[in-house]
Amino acid sequence: MGPRTMDSLLQQRSGNWVAALREFVGERAAPVERCELCGIWIGEGHEHLLEPETRRLLCTCQPCALLFASREGRRYRRVPRDVARLDFHLTDPQWEGFQIPINLAFFVRSSRTGRVFAMYPGPAGATESTLDLEAWDEIAGANPALERLEDDVEALLVNRMNGARECYRVPIDRCYQLVGLIRSRWHGSRGRDGAHEAIAHFFTALDEEIGA
Repeated sequence: MGPRTMDSLLQQRSGNWVAALREFVGERAAPVERCELCGIWIGEGHEHLLEPETRRLLCTCQPCALLFASREGRRYRRVPRDVARLDFHLTDPQWEGFQIPINLAFFVRSSRTGRVFAMYPGPAGATESTLDLEAWDEIAGANPALERLEDDVEALLVNRMNGARECYRVPIDRCYQLVGLIRSRWHGSRGRDGAHEAIAHFFTALDEEIGA
């Protein structure tokens, strides 16, 4: 069986991002409270490692996160924990040029290809959007903060919902958390309202975390 993506698991799990992460970290569906490398009990608030080759996330204890992320060859990358609001310059025409169908997306640079890809959440999970590289290079040139993002494991999260103009540096697992929240709330004729409420709560909590 080939590697499974977070998107497919979110669809199978009806948006339960914790259950999706539980399967995403390995075929044996180990409990999310145990380290996926050594098996020790870790509970909530644990570390994550990312395998760039497959975009696979692993739930780990701190010692394993430190050990495997620093090994020669670096099969895994340690997902950081910090979040920050960015003073980011992105005009409305530049955003519209990406042709992303909703006003919410996250951007990640791949260490394997050196290219930036964009993902946006929706009722079916996360969808990858093809970027105009020339347009992106223009934006990157005006925003040196992008160079400080860690490849694969940190994302530029852009929120332009309901007139917002917010940009954040966030760990990649927080982006998948947001995807799962939207997927889980998008049910029935009022699904969009539930998703918008989940988005608002997510960013309120993110701002409170930054201000703490």
